[in-house]
Amino acid sequence: MQLPSSPLSIYLHIPFCSTRCSYCAFNTFTDLAHLVPDYVDALCREIRAAADDGRKREAHTIYFGGGTPSLLTPRHFERLLECLRDAFDMGPTCEISLEANPDDLAAGYLQSLRALGFNRLSIGMQSANPDILRLFQRQHDVSAVADAMDAARQAKFDNVNLDVIFGAPGESPRDWARTVAAVLDFAPDHISMYGLELKGGTELREQVDAGTLPQPQDDDFADMYEFASEALERAGYLQYEISNWTRPAKACQHNMQYWRNLPYLGLGAGAHGFAGGYRYSTITSPQRYAESLRARPATALDFPLTPAVAKHTLVDEPSDLYDSIMMGLRLTCEGIDRSRFARRYGQDFVCMFPNEVDRLVSLGMLEAHADRVRVSRAGRLLSNGVIREFVSAITG
Repeated sequence: MQLPSSPLSIYLHIPFCSTRCSYCAFNTFTDLAHLVPDYVDALCREIRAAADDGRKREAHTIYFGGGTPSLLTPRHFERLLECLRDAFDMGPTCEISLEANPDDLAAGYLQSLRALGFNRLSIGMQSANPDILRLFQRQHDVSAVADAMDAARQAKFDNVNLDVIFGAPGESPRDWARTVAAVLDFAPDHISMYGLELKGGTELREQVDAGTLPQPQDDDFADMYEFASEALERAGYLQYEISNWTRPAKACQHNMQYWRNLPYLGLGAGAHGFAGGYRYSTITSPQRYAESLRARPATALDFPLTPAVAKHTLVDEPSDLYDSIMMGLRLTCEGIDRSRFARRYGQDFVCMFPNEVDRLVSLGMLEAHADRVRVSRAGRLLSNGVIREFVSAITG
């Protein structure tokens, strides 16, 4: 296995929220906002620790996720970006993204962020239906999304994503059609559209398990997905990933790094990363995360490990192969690039999996081209099953 060289992507996790959404299973906290200044200090220390070997590596995307990164002030972001620019080579085309709640995005705030170098926004719209927003325990309404979009355009953001979720308990096709229509009326540059996952430990999962909310149905999911896919295509959006659509030249370069299984740093409490041959995760508690970074380690750590790393493992070929297939087959246009795959693993993808490729092509679920292998249009709804075929071949 030959891991590819590539500019880095950097993810910074901001684990603070004003309220917790009922579907959320991420590492977030609603009662620790007083820790934000200390947390920003700790993030700066981790940025410096990750670059402690003296090499100033190129970073071509920066992504602030959460949690709710838009709870931070422009001054917080100014400090963090200064640290990042000191530690990494961030060129003039570096994509710098911020996840945000609509009601955090006042015009002055966005103008300050744009002046700092942010050039991409991902706004958590989630739904245009007031009942569903209440079910999700979101604090905004659809008018806040309209105001945020107007403020973003006034601040000269020309790459704005809207995030929406379909398949909420009790959501009707008409409800979902209204959300899709509202998204298209806002004319974002990029759309992320995810089917609701009822993850363990979330309030929605507990309500569904208790029978107080109806169990979402797979057939409804499929109908909603196909309806939205067709509507977005008619409106001129290109589907480039199972859950993502874009205007020309507005694909999320940070997420492309994940889907191509290329290296990225994960910084902040509960972040995950993949670089230097390691997959790793950091301490989840913001207090313990900050404490871990106050003293230098007794011995030098391999790049990209820092004192905040809780778990790490060297990547072996089977697990790396699994990740490349699982992520690559989500890319609906690019798929798995056969030349890139062969350079990484020493063998062509089709030659490595001849039986699985033949079977899935015959079923109409997969397309095998001279330069790439990708799921077919029919296979997009069943992509998890397509991926499982190859995973089973790897694991035996």
